[in-house]
Amino acid sequence: MYELLFRTVLRRMDPERAHHLAVAVIRAIPALGLTGLVRRFTRPDPALTVDALGLRFESPFGMAAGFDKDARSIRGLWALGFGHVEIGTVTAIAQDGNPRPRLFRLVDDRAVINRMGFNNGGAAAAAERVARQRQHRHRPIIGANIGKSRVVAVEDAVADYRVSARLLAPVADYLAVNVSSPNTPGLRGLQDEALLRPLLVAVLEEADGTPVLVKIAPDLDDEAIDAVCALAVELGLAGIIATNTTIGRDGLVTAPAVVAAAGAGGLSGAPLAERSLAVLRRVRAAVPADLCVIAVGGIDTAEDAAARLEAGATLVQGYTAFLYRGPAWARQVTRGLAAIDRRGAASH
Repeated sequence: MYELLFRTVLRRMDPERAHHLAVAVIRAIPALGLTGLVRRFTRPDPALTVDALGLRFESPFGMAAGFDKDARSIRGLWALGFGHVEIGTVTAIAQDGNPRPRLFRLVDDRAVINRMGFNNGGAAAAAERVARQRQHRHRPIIGANIGKSRVVAVEDAVADYRVSARLLAPVADYLAVNVSSPNTPGLRGLQDEALLRPLLVAVLEEADGTPVLVKIAPDLDDEAIDAVCALAVELGLAGIIATNTTIGRDGLVTAPAVVAAAGAGGLSGAPLAERSLAVLRRVRAAVPADLCVIAVGGIDTAEDAAARLEAGATLVQGYTAFLYRGPAWARQVTRGLAAIDRRGAASH
């Protein structure tokens, strides 16, 4: 049903407009009192429960940052079956993001190019919404992804991240430090160890015990990945998220002219799967077994999620495939994971 809707209607709409339409529908689920009814069909198998970050996750599968930038869809996404929701990226200073158009579908690749530029209403507004969501007994684990405000110079990034961490740490279940989006000038340079160390130290101070993870780019070389992993372990971070979007365009089947017309931005979706899995394996090999590693990038099916868990991921996240799979996607993934687990148990 959704596939027909996508082919005949949604793919003809501007992608950002289609996104806002989807958000409105998702927000309507709790607003209309339908959360319990929808959850009957989407509730993950109890066997999928994961203990990580000092928290109990209903399943390993969550919504990645980027979909719910302003913390407006948390309970609606939980109703659809996501075990955790990472809001953001949120910045200390509210900002409009980059000029439109800034979101482009590559349908033949089941991919998206975005250069949204951290459009959000600011950390203070997001913190208020997250605090309200925490009042509900039935809700997902809530992560808050924080990034640098565009108007703030790179040399002032530490103070800027401090503001977001100070506001969001008291209400979020964990913080994710985004230093890997390609859409904010100078941001990826913060992955360099000399700049990343004081930034993470500052966020840890403000977090005051709330778990802190760092999100890295798939475009880092092995040496840089190892350096971030070593720093994360040294500073006592709770985990690493691998990976953000890529600036690469290799292996696409979409016509080069269409890709070129989309322009600059981060590529997400199926083409990212192989590289993200490779980075995940590199990270897992470099950090202790008890460090939380969240895999994101190119996850579409339950088999994709299972491959990440097999490679050592503690949790998995997705976003881009949601645009192509529709509202039943989380249910499909978690039901598939439960079936894979049962087959595995039966074979032993």
